[in-house]
Amino acid sequence: MTSESAKTRLSKSRFWRFIDERLGLNALDYDLPKHGNTLPYMLGGITFFAFAILILTGIFLTFFYDPNPANANASVRKIMTDVPLGSFVRSIHYWAAQAVIISVFLHLVRVFITASYKRPRELNWIIGVLLFGITVTFFFTGTILKWDEESFQGAAENEEITHFLGPAGLPLAPGLAPNVPILARMYALHIAVLPIVFGAIVLGHLFYVHHFNISPLPWSRRAKGEEDKEPREPFTNHLKGIVKYGLVGFVIMAVIAIAFPAPLGPAPITGIEDATFPLWPLLPLTAVDDLIGLWWIIPATIVPILFLLAVPFIDRNEELDPRRRKAIVILFMLGVAAFVILTLFAISLSPGRTLVGG
Repeated sequence: MTSESAKTRLSKSRFWRFIDERLGLNALDYDLPKHGNTLPYMLGGITFFAFAILILTGIFLTFFYDPNPANANASVRKIMTDVPLGSFVRSIHYWAAQAVIISVFLHLVRVFITASYKRPRELNWIIGVLLFGITVTFFFTGTILKWDEESFQGAAENEEITHFLGPAGLPLAPGLAPNVPILARMYALHIAVLPIVFGAIVLGHLFYVHHFNISPLPWSRRAKGEEDKEPREPFTNHLKGIVKYGLVGFVIMAVIAIAFPAPLGPAPITGIEDATFPLWPLLPLTAVDDLIGLWWIIPATIVPILFLLAVPFIDRNEELDPRRRKAIVILFMLGVAAFVILTLFAISLSPGRTLVGG
């Protein structure tokens, strides 16, 4: 028995060396502070897991989707009715997109509250804010692709905003390629441009997370120069936790997808506009449009992003505890409150409509 165990360990060791020489998997063999294996500190990994679900389901959907405006809505309907498991896969994609928005937002809140953007992690915070912006853009372009009345009006408003942006709005402006429908460009942006940009930036994000390790707890006494005595655990435990929570999330999404399939409105009819509203993450922008006009969507989008990018340079002291960073925390929470209030205002304009579309 002992001899067999020794042979097994030797075999595994040789196999591991063979794999590691080619894939460099020993780079994952490093320690994290124990708090890195708690749920709040796994939110980034859980978001990445959900993104993987989006990628897999999205690849499936591209085989059957037709980005021609004349056929787009019908092709989505065929996915739901004629393609085996099509309705289920599309519904998983639909709910996973909303789960990503929730998890990436919670991740951003956790990083902000724990001051994980401070020296030496300023660059990684900036990268994370860019990833947040790309994630929201992913979400918006995805909502356009089903090409029902809601999508059609969203695309029309987007075209109008490009006029306000001038040269910056050229990629999605009608004048850039008059013979190419806006839906086709949204599709290219969603399945080609954004994935490439996202993939490149997320690699940098993961590198710096590994390089700087998990940030200390906000009540650690780093500012006083005292070394953190917290126990450490292997990164593989962190990875297992992410997979565990990710699989639980997938099961929940699957149950919701079966109980509440992704909605799809009828194809738009040119010249006829029904009152529609976007999915809940975009409702604050709808409220801004209704309250003060479409042009104000531009500063309402850009100003919060600029604030987040500037946070490491505004809050430069070494204090981590949110109770001792009241000014910046209150400012951040006011922004969150504004998001909630604008969302509720938009909902009040659409009685009977669910927050998740339809």
